[in-house]
Amino acid sequence: MIIKMPSSPLKIGLALSGGAVRGLAHVGVLRALAENNIPIDCIAGTSAGSIVGGAYAAGMSLDEIAEFGRKLRWRHIGRVTVSRLGFKTNERLEHYMRARLPITKFEDLPIPFAAVATDLKTNTAVVMKEQGDIPFAIRASCTIPGWYVPVRDGQGRQLVDGGLVAVVPSVVTRSLGADIVIAVDVNSVGATFMGSSSSSSVIGVLLQSMMVVQQTASARQLELSDFVISPRVGHFRWDKMGRAEELFAAGYEAALLSIPKIRELIDSAGRKEVQREEMLAQA
Repeated sequence: MIIKMPSSPLKIGLALSGGAVRGLAHVGVLRALAENNIPIDCIAGTSAGSIVGGAYAAGMSLDEIAEFGRKLRWRHIGRVTVSRLGFKTNERLEHYMRARLPITKFEDLPIPFAAVATDLKTNTAVVMKEQGDIPFAIRASCTIPGWYVPVRDGQGRQLVDGGLVAVVPSVVTRSLGADIVIAVDVNSVGATFMGSSSSSSVIGVLLQSMMVVQQTASARQLELSDFVISPRVGHFRWDKMGRAEELFAAGYEAALLSIPKIRELIDSAGRKEVQREEMLAQA
């Protein structure tokens, strides 16, 4: 079950970035926020952020999400296929999520959630929220272009990884009604992995290339958030599973250090809201 938080007059939203394996740091961030009674009223996630964010919004406990992260491997996400559009299909990820999420429809979620994908034809963001199938949305958001075959939605659009257009979905979080947007960026801090072995496999090359694109694209999204938590996980290779505990710890530490500033931000925003309402009442 989701940990119940004290209510806040302002809605607080999380924008969880993409980052492949580094996205497991989001689990540690969520745990630190929960333990310190920081309420989460809505979540938007891109790629790996959509997996963690979708699971939390659907009601999985943090312990369940952590166990999920410990066991997840690439074989649970994709399989080899014959297509000129990609080496593999990530249909397995959709089935994997469907078997584990307690809620699979956006309209039934206790916490509003959005997953971001990219329309391959128009190069624009496709935001899936409010209605529809969550496992499909997560799969679309995690479809690494060139590696996985694009997925088609009900409108016939070819969808790929949302990190191409909104690796940190701050604007999307705001669209869910968040007054305060806390972004979690798992790509920008730490000794970013650029070693020679990053190009030792096709997926390594693709992920490293996407990192360059995403770092450039994320700057504006980060500016549009109210606070940014940046776990020091840049030295973790994007394609290396099996280091969940280290990633959980890095996310937890970064969020824990941010708690005083987040509380200050919430208090300040709350005071401004009270002042605004008083001015309106006097007008």
